[in-house]
Amino acid sequence: MENWQAIFSVIVFVSVIVLIMTEWVHLTIAALLGALILVFTNIMTLPEAVGYIGNSHGTLGLFFGVMVLVRAFEPTKIFDYLATQIVILAKGNGKRLLLGIVGIVTPICAVLPNATTVMLLAPLIPPMAEELGINFVPLLILMVFVANSAGLLTLVGDPATFIVGDAVNISFVDYLLNLSLGGVIAVAVVVGTLPFLFRKIWNTSLDNLDELPHPQINHPRVLIVGAVIVAFVLVFFVIGESLPIPISPAAVALLGAALALLLSHQSRIDTVNNILRDIDWSTLIFFMSIFVLIGGLDKTGIIKSLSGVLATILGKNILLGSLVLLFFVGLLSSIIPNIPLVVAMVPLLKQYIVNVGLAPAEVLSSNFEGQFPPEVLPLFYAMMFGATLGGNGTLVGASSNIVAAGISEQHGRRISFKTFLHYGIPVMLLQLVASALYVLVKFLL
Repeated sequence: MENWQAIFSVIVFVSVIVLIMTEWVHLTIAALLGALILVFTNIMTLPEAVGYIGNSHGTLGLFFGVMVLVRAFEPTKIFDYLATQIVILAKGNGKRLLLGIVGIVTPICAVLPNATTVMLLAPLIPPMAEELGINFVPLLILMVFVANSAGLLTLVGDPATFIVGDAVNISFVDYLLNLSLGGVIAVAVVVGTLPFLFRKIWNTSLDNLDELPHPQINHPRVLIVGAVIVAFVLVFFVIGESLPIPISPAAVALLGAALALLLSHQSRIDTVNNILRDIDWSTLIFFMSIFVLIGGLDKTGIIKSLSGVLATILGKNILLGSLVLLFFVGLLSSIIPNIPLVVAMVPLLKQYIVNVGLAPAEVLSSNFEGQFPPEVLPLFYAMMFGATLGGNGTLVGASSNIVAAGISEQHGRRISFKTFLHYGIPVMLLQLVASALYVLVKFLL
């Protein structure tokens, strides 16, 4: 019975991915149907499914809070105004605009979760592209690539880097000294592809900037109070979890959303019903459904079996193991969101290094605070790079990809799976090769 459940879970998951890839049905419908099939076949009970969603409450709370925060300030026209200013600063030049997106997104994603950054900045892209007379979809895809890549710059830049770093007890400073260069290389690869993958925009030039529309900011007093709320949220994103009484990013985002709703309601710039109606519920339901599908693979032992096969193949060869792990996790992360993948892989990788005699059994303890043997660390670093950069490969590879797709659809254009693949596969493969060379030279030779 259990073998049947495992096989069926894989079939359902693969079928959902195929439906998303072929675009026979909307990605949210495909994921929701897949999750419900697992429930109706009793592979997972409804309480178990809700439990897997609950385990990811931080991600969902964060996304919902930032969505409300961004939507609440749309009536002020601040996003249209900032988009125009960016085009003017770039002097209407597509090359400068592309490099400007890299320059703006990179430092922010070094300290904020990448999906959060995309939520905050992506609303600027459609009006900015409209003023230049170009398609905004490639610009959103570029923002996603930079956000995912820049997440490697610091320990807190991406959930995957934090989960792996915390698992091997690496400090923030040690990460900066030993691994941040890998993030720089990843961003540099994206920059190197700009003249080729984004050729049309790269060569775009707007001759007469005077013809640009110049939107005026509405409700300036409300916007000033809103800026205070946003500043509060950003500060506590960075320092919240290090306070004596820790405050999670999700709690900060939800409080910011509540304050933004209060401000909108009291100032009468918009109604609560209008704001909540316009939230991207499709993206939130997609994530909930994916968490259930991953839960099905986890409950039936599929992820554990994959890691067991990997351990059998690798033996004690750290060099081969690191390279195989980087590409294996990278390719897997292009179809499985990296957060649940890394959460599942970390304990299995720890078990593997203990089983083959590369580390003492003490490292398996959740309370272990000592140092891991230096020779096994490249395995964890490789997994970190693979999980983070593999998300650039497909539309479903990372949370920021889905967020960008939702924002694009709200502005009248769908990012198709095929379109994202056209940009994503070359970037992902180049980044995985560059990361493999970095890990090889830095830690293994």
